[in-house]
Amino acid sequence: MSKISQIVPIVLANPEKGSATWASVMILVRVVTSDGMVGYGEAVPTLRVINVYNTIKQVAKSYIGKEAEEPEKNYHEWYKQDFYLARSFESATATSAIDQALWDILGKELGAPIYKLLGGKVRDKIPVYANGWYQDAVYPEDFAEKAKRVVNMGYKALKFDPFGPYYDWIDEKGLKEAEARVRAVREAVGDQVDILIEHHGRFNANSAIAIAKRLEKYNPVFMEEPVHHEDIEGLRKYKSVVTSLKVALGERLVSLKEAMVYIGERLVDIIQPDLCNIGGITVGRKVVNLAEANDVEVAFHNAFGSIQNAYSLHLSATVKNLYLLESFYDWFPQWKRDIIYDETKVDNGHVKIPEKPGIGVSINEKAIESMKVEPKELDVVDEPVWVVKGTWKHFS
Repeated sequence: MSKISQIVPIVLANPEKGSATWASVMILVRVVTSDGMVGYGEAVPTLRVINVYNTIKQVAKSYIGKEAEEPEKNYHEWYKQDFYLARSFESATATSAIDQALWDILGKELGAPIYKLLGGKVRDKIPVYANGWYQDAVYPEDFAEKAKRVVNMGYKALKFDPFGPYYDWIDEKGLKEAEARVRAVREAVGDQVDILIEHHGRFNANSAIAIAKRLEKYNPVFMEEPVHHEDIEGLRKYKSVVTSLKVALGERLVSLKEAMVYIGERLVDIIQPDLCNIGGITVGRKVVNLAEANDVEVAFHNAFGSIQNAYSLHLSATVKNLYLLESFYDWFPQWKRDIIYDETKVDNGHVKIPEKPGIGVSINEKAIESMKVEPKELDVVDEPVWVVKGTWKHFS
């Protein structure tokens, strides 16, 4: 067995930003073992690049010297040490990235891709839905035109946020604007393509209910994060009134027990754990099992970078109750694809499962070294980083 000898956080940046402002940089973790094995993980950047970078260094203190082949044991050792892991996004994403890298190492040592370590695949390729495709879309015709392009690329499902600059509440003007955008997309793509409505967890319950009543006629497959993440009472109210639409959520979950609250109370129909903050592969696989036992579908949140995407493909390969996997891949800036030599291309709305040992893809070390930067604060502007770029606008 090999010991963990080094854990290094790496921040990457490039002038090409892409549509995902929240992921304009990448935070990677490189784990090296005593016998020279290397694994990679990915953490969440958003507006907390410095915080996450420094937290990785702190979490690493718990992992250095431990057996690399024991991600389960190592996770629980840090859980024991960090009194606030279940409440700290920074700690959760740092732990998740390190955990991913350990599974990468484990797979490489055993000569098997990660999905084989998890019981094997239940499908040969992963169906995905498109996100990030509507940069700078404001008017209904903008959304319609871009949606047609997505369908022409072979996607059978696409997600978008039609609510512009509304936050917490929405008035009649906002409802009309949102409906016009959704109607335009539905008419553009037809009835055989799934449309998924992103709320970004920013509305109170009454506004979310009004939105559901207005958009129900367009047959969205799910309403994602319709209310603020911590508003459990609001979500209960929403679910009691909105009975014909599925609720998807989960990208902000940071523990198995937190996921259990939503699943156990039947507050979620499609759960979206993020392998970059739920606890990596170690906890992510348990959330999947919990969902399966409760007839909840799975659609991993997958909005940051190509390393996360590779791990999400592995988990998705093993999930019997998978809906679809989120994909920004075709809307990544090119440098994110270059990091893995563009080995996880989307073809007609599907991605082949990576078959190389560990993470399953080759890592472009030269590209990583060329884009390394020191962590720094990011500017805070009127358009929040969590929306697709150029969409925080009214059109009427």
